[in-house]
Amino acid sequence: MAKNKRYSLLLALGVMASMLLSACGGDATATPPAAAPTNTAAAGAAPTNTPAAGGAETPTTAAGGAATATTAGGGEMPLKGKKVSIFGVAADEQARLFQSEFDDFTARTGIEVTYEGNKDFETLIRVRVEGNNAPDIATFAQPGLLADFVSKGKIIDLNTFMDMAYLQQQYNQTFLDLATVDGKMAGVWHNNDVKSLVWYPKAAFDAKGYKVPTTWDDMIKLSDQIVTDGGTPWCIGIESAGATGWVGTDWVEDVVLRTTTPENYDKWTKGELKFDSPEIKKAFDTVGAIWFKDKYVFGGTPNILTTAFGDSPKGLFDNPPKCWLHRQASFITNFFPATAKVGTDIDYFYLPPIDPAYGKPVLGSGSLAGMFNDRPEVREVMKFLTTGESIKKEVQAGVAIAPQKDADPSWYPTEAARGFAKILLGATTFRFDGSDLMPGAVGAGTFWTGIVSWVQANGQNTEDVLKTIDASWPK
Repeated sequence: MAKNKRYSLLLALGVMASMLLSACGGDATATPPAAAPTNTAAAGAAPTNTPAAGGAETPTTAAGGAATATTAGGGEMPLKGKKVSIFGVAADEQARLFQSEFDDFTARTGIEVTYEGNKDFETLIRVRVEGNNAPDIATFAQPGLLADFVSKGKIIDLNTFMDMAYLQQQYNQTFLDLATVDGKMAGVWHNNDVKSLVWYPKAAFDAKGYKVPTTWDDMIKLSDQIVTDGGTPWCIGIESAGATGWVGTDWVEDVVLRTTTPENYDKWTKGELKFDSPEIKKAFDTVGAIWFKDKYVFGGTPNILTTAFGDSPKGLFDNPPKCWLHRQASFITNFFPATAKVGTDIDYFYLPPIDPAYGKPVLGSGSLAGMFNDRPEVREVMKFLTTGESIKKEVQAGVAIAPQKDADPSWYPTEAARGFAKILLGATTFRFDGSDLMPGAVGAGTFWTGIVSWVQANGQNTEDVLKTIDASWPK
């Protein structure tokens, strides 16, 4: 237990350091030292570090061995006109912000970066890779899915051109450990989110005299009071195209962290503690006590399946609210009305602990960029993604938390963003989204579909669902 507490504290403090204790700050972008470029690519991939048609120059080498796209004077652009594609799940406003973060990079290097976002990313990335049409870079919300591609020899090991000392300068070691698969640096972290949050309509909530709960029992009593007052406590929707079900996995993971040890959580994500174990079944039952209780969820159980996760908090903004509580990560603000003000119209509280023995755990997530094609211009983009500059506009817009240590704390626009940091700092345990750590066939497969089946049966088939997920675990 002590080892895991140290691990959790280091991760929480590491995230905080990247937001609040950064010494570099400002707009300056660190220049990553790197190992000398090689022609080594992923297994089965042809070397791509040769001049392109037309005789384009290869990158010059700066002090420390870093491949750079411009000369020291900034006039020459050996990679000007080269194109790099990035594919991910982020769409709409966050996609626009992400694309715009490359504007200055393109002005400096001449490299043209195009981002494509699709809500069916998890399905389409497999199709594209299997069809030999992989993007140059993909941003994964599921490290387990990225690990699947590593095992198939499709992902470039970033250790072949990025120096570990530089990566340790940019990231807390725990993030580097989470990005390492079978000894290979599979990707770099672009952003993070805090998941253990419950959102509520602050003005109406305060007018009713409701109090923010600090224990799970208090949260259930609040839910019961809302029902007594003629309201509906919870807004829940899990529809997410090809990723439908992930909302439910987050609920289960948060409860697992609150009802058993961190060691058991780790064993579970590795397949060493089965889904049909008493610990995981208890978590499902605890979630089901809210999801399937009469009058607890807006629209009832059928609405859980058919409501898009981004639409599910809309009831918080009606007058009077159609529902009062919504458990979702910090990124859900992307789906709030443009005029909504966090702290005034809408606010949040930490999802309360259940068993005091397990303290105040926090569940988190993030986006990990993996590299499929090894060309000089793709390397330059990957290096850029290790810098705070690559996420600055998302941070300033309040839609992301930066894991890069050179991100300037002054970029965070609101008290809400600083509040997320406070929750992380107060965590006694921090764990990454469990389904994202599991093999893709489970974490982005049967766990998702199992949640759907479970909701369809109104929670009456828990044991069958858990056994089916267990049977799908890769041997």
